[in-house]
Amino acid sequence: MPDAIRGHLDSRVGEHAGVLGLFLCPASRLAELITELIKVKPVKPLALSLVIDTGLGGVPKAVSIVESRSELLALRMVEMPAPSDVDEVWLERVSEFVPEDVIRVVEPRRGGAEWLDGVRRVIEHGSWPKLRCGGVSSENFPSVHEVADFLAVVSGGGVAFKATAGLHGAVRRTAEDTGITHHGFLNLLVATARSLSGKDVREALASTDAEALVKEASELSDQAAHAVRGVFASFGSCSLSEPVSELEELGLL
Repeated sequence: MPDAIRGHLDSRVGEHAGVLGLFLCPASRLAELITELIKVKPVKPLALSLVIDTGLGGVPKAVSIVESRSELLALRMVEMPAPSDVDEVWLERVSEFVPEDVIRVVEPRRGGAEWLDGVRRVIEHGSWPKLRCGGVSSENFPSVHEVADFLAVVSGGGVAFKATAGLHGAVRRTAEDTGITHHGFLNLLVATARSLSGKDVREALASTDAEALVKEASELSDQAAHAVRGVFASFGSCSLSEPVSELEELGLL
């Protein structure tokens, strides 16, 4: 926790602070976060995304704790996994528990047509759907077709989404240690642009041609770029520096 906080605050004042989003913290580690922030005494409250790992019933208490320490924390987002059947009753409780000015991010369980139905219900309810792009095993990595189907639903839904896990690099690649192919966050960005303009999404997701992806991203008009960011709004990363380093190497920063 001390390392994570120090790294985040240092990046906040760095040259590329603009690409850094919120500090993510599981609800189960909230007390630890507050303890460390008391020691650090941040200049302004830490903009927080609260990741609910204590079940939906734990949301009110976690939100209350954050709001009681407004000198240290500013709640901007609440993220949580959804049950396999994402129904209206469950989503209504999410709305009741999370303040109106806080972004709600809900992750429907992936797999089959029911998954996309869940994504649609999340969108209709005014929450951001979350797309999990990887994890500890190959089953956690969605196929190109599954990501394309997700983008088709989200692009037509008029709402933003957040991606998480597995996006360790800008461009699609196969990890040497595991043999698992990872999606690239630049692929996802270009694919989102194509989804909005009716072009071939799957080709963009499957591409390993960094030069072509960079060219396509660089040629987006300001209007198109804003539209893309309005949909692909955020992605979580294990590293604060690696995505920035890759984008620098690719000439995109």
